[in-house]
Amino acid sequence: MARIRVLVVDDHRIFAESLAAALAAEPDIDVAAVGTAAAALRGLDRAVADTRPFDIALVDADLGTPGALPAQRTADNHPHESHTADGISLVERLRAAHPRTRTVVVAERDDPHRAARALQCGAAGWVAKDSSLSRLLAVIRGVLRDETHLPPALLTGVLRELTAARRNRTESERLVDTLTNREREVLRCMVAGLGRKAAAEHLYLSPHTVRTHMQNVLGKLGVHSTLAAVALARRAGVSPADLNAPV
Repeated sequence: MARIRVLVVDDHRIFAESLAAALAAEPDIDVAAVGTAAAALRGLDRAVADTRPFDIALVDADLGTPGALPAQRTADNHPHESHTADGISLVERLRAAHPRTRTVVVAERDDPHRAARALQCGAAGWVAKDSSLSRLLAVIRGVLRDETHLPPALLTGVLRELTAARRNRTESERLVDTLTNREREVLRCMVAGLGRKAAAEHLYLSPHTVRTHMQNVLGKLGVHSTLAAVALARRAGVSPADLNAPV
């Protein structure tokens, strides 16, 4: 019988231990539990090194809020610059670092906006914490068959959120297309978290020239801050500058 390896990521210790114990009683499931994003990433890395990777990560939607997931440098081992400190931010980091591990978000309450964001970040499912064990097992086995699982009551709201996100992405892409090649390079540096001086060094330009390009980027994108420009760029699919590659 093929074993399913499940990692529970939840900082509510009693819930995490209870869930892990219930899953461990199943004859085909091996389970471990951790309480932080950092421990989850370490555990997944170690499992891969031991050639026993986890198949599923069950991640608490509210993991560590507030402040458990500080922004990460894009050059580190688990690249992600988080906008919010929660389990859904961890989902995106897991997808980048361990794409073969499916992620299911476990939530206290249904929220179409957050569920849509979880899917966009790479989650394969969303399940309520008060769901029955049989329902959770059905979700686990379903996502391993490449299915996406959402509670029926969330479907309409999630579809509405994803449609709105698609419209926003289309408009964001149109605005990014108005930038010159150099302005796009500067925008990618902004997405990578570089300030004016660091971007100038990376692009071999003067800080004054980079400042001018940044002002032009903000004007063409119709925003008033670097944070807003970065958010728009992310919606448009702009990738961060590769800080290790020559320009």
